[in-house]
Amino acid sequence: MKSAPENVSMLDEGPKRSWVNVPNILTVFRLIMVPILIILMLQHDWNLHWWAVSVFVIAGVTDQLDGHIARSQDLITDFGRIMDPIADKALTLSAFIMLSIAGYLPWWFTIVIAARELGVTVLRALLLKRSVVVAASLAGKFKTLLQMFLIFILLLPWSTFSNIVMPGSWFMVVVAALTLIATLWSGAGYVIESVKLFGKH
Repeated sequence: MKSAPENVSMLDEGPKRSWVNVPNILTVFRLIMVPILIILMLQHDWNLHWWAVSVFVIAGVTDQLDGHIARSQDLITDFGRIMDPIADKALTLSAFIMLSIAGYLPWWFTIVIAARELGVTVLRALLLKRSVVVAASLAGKFKTLLQMFLIFILLLPWSTFSNIVMPGSWFMVVVAALTLIATLWSGAGYVIESVKLFGKH
């Protein structure tokens, strides 16, 4: 009998661990940064644009820190396993939407990303009703890193490109293509795993 993947677990039915710990506070902090990022990205002031870059970088760093601290200090909770992916999606989707509004990304790209992210979120919610928690997989984490790298580059004020399909911006085409492939690949993995889990639970 095959064991469940490392990112799949059952909700803790025993005494509930307090959600208030450093990793979860970092996750909540990342969620709070989302509206701040949106407001800054709506501005046309050069200095505020750099603030938007700074806010995004800080939020991205918290994404790496909370997982590392949770694993190393045995502070993994149901709250963290559920909310960490949601915070990641809120951050990246908000940034992608704002970049499309600004003309840095074509809308079809953002719509494909959003469809994948929202689809996986729905699957997670349905499995959660069956007390099954699906945390971020290795492929999902790699996808998030690529998405954040793409967003970071596009946020830089000195960027000279206005669209990833702009002639000459081959680097952006490569990064965007890799991001899209990783997003769809990890999404397909979640769908396959979810189908198996629905069959078991």
